[in-house]
Amino acid sequence: MNNLIRSSAAMCLRAGASAYLPARCRAPARHLCVSADRPRDVEDMVKKDKVVVFMKGTPAQPMCGFSNAVVQILRMHGVDAYAAYNVLDDQDLRDGVKVFSNWPTIPQVYFNGEFVGGCDILLQMHQNGDLVEELGKLGIRSTLLDAQKESK
Repeated sequence: MNNLIRSSAAMCLRAGASAYLPARCRAPARHLCVSADRPRDVEDMVKKDKVVVFMKGTPAQPMCGFSNAVVQILRMHGVDAYAAYNVLDDQDLRDGVKVFSNWPTIPQVYFNGEFVGGCDILLQMHQNGDLVEELGKLGIRSTLLDAQKESK
């Protein structure tokens, strides 16, 4: 199963994910570090922004292939306004988000405070078109829709 997920994520990224990026330079996702003196209320963190990602590393420098795949998928859809929390900076946050979601792995993606899943779920949503629909519910228009119109 893990090999299937890894190969799917790698295939998605090898398939030209950068081809879907707009020509203009996009602003990087806002990434946040949780300091030791700040409360670690994961529920508040996931409700603060429309899209929240708990990942290893930052969007500018993901530290694992699965986190990188999530960042690339979001970029393909033109989602650059999201909160990203680096769980490598804070072991309590890393453990806390796993307990909160009852999901054992990182990265974890949330839309409007609701747990979506990890890399495998986001990749599946991307591949079957559900991600475009879910982003639309958030008021985010996927740039893949515009790319499809231009190619016709």
